[in-house]
Amino acid sequence: MLYFDTSFLVPLVRPEARSPAISAFFRRMNPAGLAVSQWTAVEFFSVMAREVRTGAMTSDAAARANTRFEMLLAGSFVVILPDAADFDLAARYLKGFETALRAGDALHLAIAANRGASAIYTLDKALVVAGKILRLPVSAGIKV
Repeated sequence: MLYFDTSFLVPLVRPEARSPAISAFFRRMNPAGLAVSQWTAVEFFSVMAREVRTGAMTSDAAARANTRFEMLLAGSFVVILPDAADFDLAARYLKGFETALRAGDALHLAIAANRGASAIYTLDKALVVAGKILRLPVSAGIKV
């Protein structure tokens, strides 16, 4: 299973500088085994809401992005529902102060780790560092 956090998926739906590299990355992937969590969806919708609040996007554009995201998930990804074991492992990760993890990132890592992900993709540099400290297969997947 290949797990993707929110930062890796936003450029697929909302154009930004890394969108071409992310699109090329996914074109090379075998679609079997691509996974996200329900938490990823919550974070994505939060990003779109923030973009509307700050005036970076109109509500119509954000609604279209949300729809594209939902279609992307439905067509290409297994969506994992976090369970108690995921929250327990995330809490253990957060107790290790050396990682400097935030709660949401700890939850991403825990969900992926508990399901034996062979790779965890993120564009969040701090999450890559934390994943390496925890000896998890975290990488950006592209040049950032």
